[in-house]
Amino acid sequence: QVQLVESGGGLVQPGGSLRLSCVASRSISHFHAMGWYRQAPGKQRELVAAITSGGTTNYAESVKGRFTISRDNAKNTVYLQMNSLKDEDTAVYSCYAAPTVLTPRGLWHWGQGTQVTVSS
Repeated sequence: QVQLVESGGGLVQPGGSLRLSCVASRSISHFHAMGWYRQAPGKQRELVAAITSGGTTNYAESVKGRFTISRDNAKNTVYLQMNSLKDEDTAVYSCYAAPTVLTPRGLWHWGQGTQVTVSS
């Protein structure tokens, strides 16, 4: 089992930036993919960004050009740099780790989530 702990959320004005971190309790180098989902009140959870062990990234259309995902295997950490934040980015952001490409979502590892609020 692995624990994922997110940090870096908070309150920021529109146009501002935040960097989320997701620290794993053990090595992440063997995970097929890690990334971030978000869920806003009354909305479905959506994938924000993902990065594979090979460094391939994937982003939701709504965040392309504004968010950047990266991973530091030496620090067992995945980051989400969020720039030019908008009100609609307000949500709880949760980190996940998918052990293999075949692992069903129900067996992924999840963090507890961190709140991001974009408001003036």
